[in-house]
Amino acid sequence: MATKTINVDMLAKMFLAGAQNIEAKKEYINELNVFPVPDGDTGTNMSLTIMAAAKEVTALEKADIKDLAKAISSGSLRGARGNSGVILSQLLRGFTKSIREESQIDVRGLAAACARARDTAYKAVMKPKEGTILTVASGIADKAAEMAEETDDLEIFIPAVIEHAEEVLLKTPDMLPVLKEAGVVDSGGQGLLEVIKGAYDAFLGKEIDYSAIKPSAGVQVTKINTQDTAEIKFGYCTEFIILTEKEFTEGNEREFKDYLSSIGDSIVCVADDDVVKVHVHTNDPGLAIQRALTYGQLSRMKIDNMREEHQEKLIKDAEKLAASQAAQEAELKAKEREAKKSDEPRKPMGFISVSIGEGMNDIFGELGIDYIIEGGQTMNPSTEDMLNAIDQVNADAIFILPNNKNIVLAANQAKDLVEDKEIIVIPTKTVPQGITAVISFMSDASVKENEEAMLEAIQNVKSGQVTYAVRDTHIDDKEIHEGDIMGIGDAGILAVGRSVEETTKELLAQLVEDDSELISLYYGEEVKEEDAGRFAEEIEGLYPDVDVDMQFGGQPIYYYVLAVE
Repeated sequence: MATKTINVDMLAKMFLAGAQNIEAKKEYINELNVFPVPDGDTGTNMSLTIMAAAKEVTALEKADIKDLAKAISSGSLRGARGNSGVILSQLLRGFTKSIREESQIDVRGLAAACARARDTAYKAVMKPKEGTILTVASGIADKAAEMAEETDDLEIFIPAVIEHAEEVLLKTPDMLPVLKEAGVVDSGGQGLLEVIKGAYDAFLGKEIDYSAIKPSAGVQVTKINTQDTAEIKFGYCTEFIILTEKEFTEGNEREFKDYLSSIGDSIVCVADDDVVKVHVHTNDPGLAIQRALTYGQLSRMKIDNMREEHQEKLIKDAEKLAASQAAQEAELKAKEREAKKSDEPRKPMGFISVSIGEGMNDIFGELGIDYIIEGGQTMNPSTEDMLNAIDQVNADAIFILPNNKNIVLAANQAKDLVEDKEIIVIPTKTVPQGITAVISFMSDASVKENEEAMLEAIQNVKSGQVTYAVRDTHIDDKEIHEGDIMGIGDAGILAVGRSVEETTKELLAQLVEDDSELISLYYGEEVKEEDAGRFAEEIEGLYPDVDVDMQFGGQPIYYYVLAVE
């Protein structure tokens, strides 16, 4: 029997399963990042983004589709982290806007939602680039529109769209040379595919471990029905493909489904020419297999013991609960500290800066930054983090310094959500650019004059970062091996070696020019103060006509962050 519509309960399950799947696959997605840096974060950002929405969904009581759509859209917008997370939030925003007035969603409704998701995401990016998550989203929308003209059966529609999305993803290296050189597909596109695959698992009735999704604080857990795995009626999730030896008629399909219904549930049976895809939960997989053999040969057989998986889940749940409670207590204390607002009169202009590392935080504090968001490279702050910071700064106009190219979109998204203050995002891509920007601030100038001055100043800063490679790869015409030291400039990887100091010197050699006046070096938490001081003297000897300023940054992962002006 064909499945022609999705109701609110099924849509909620599918969304939560998609969120759970990307959470499970986030490290794999992180490893697809083109640059083999230890803070590759596409999977983490997409997971945190959709998990913020998932927690809103689990907080709903007796939700209708409009409530569900609002929870997904609002939760993902505010929880968006990094460029990939912001784009995912825009995809979800467009999708939910399309379906929020529907009580049941059919293939045409899904196709329209996919199209609106694509259009919304493309509009959110100033310069859309093909070979990315946007390309995969576009491929999904195109295939969904095509399939909506061919079938009204979701059991045929959804797998066809997923299969096409996989094909588009595999083509991304042909669209972006940097992907081909690194030998990877686009990580954001892979993340989007994992969300959809997880949603399809829920549609098929597969057992989903929802333990990573917790409800928002202070609200009741959702009443949306998810299967209690402690009461599993049929214990084996059984999947296989029948390679039919003769025509598999509608009568055969009906007969086979009736038989499967007599021995199990969660049945999917989809015939496509001489191939029949089968999924069933049963206590005796052998019976399903024996009957299937009467129609032809079997392929891709997979049987999972769901009761055994449930026992393993209980153990993992206990471990996660202990860790979660400790994290929640720490988060609550941090929020209590942040809630203390200044009693001083509202001032004309204020600053928010993203930073990481004790030394970097101190530098920004000394420069008069009103609010520091700790995050940066190793953990991109969310749109919600930006909004909370904006709320804490008592000023009419607030300049935000993202100090990371992967945070600019989240800052701009926060800007669009604020109505009572003027928000100006200075698109600083590195901490040195952020420091230069705030140094350029003039208290007696207007907001516009300061914006122009800061934008001009950061153009004169050439930045660099020194870290280690986490995998073998080939990029920027360089052969890189795991453990190599990399010097990364604004345009890519400029130096590769085995020594931190030698690689840093090679990086500087490509950044310093005849008219350079200042080299700023910020040493990280893994570099000793005496080693940094000795290295600064060595740099002064190499560049006697340039001022060298060495300061403690305290940043993790990056041995040195540097700037040349």
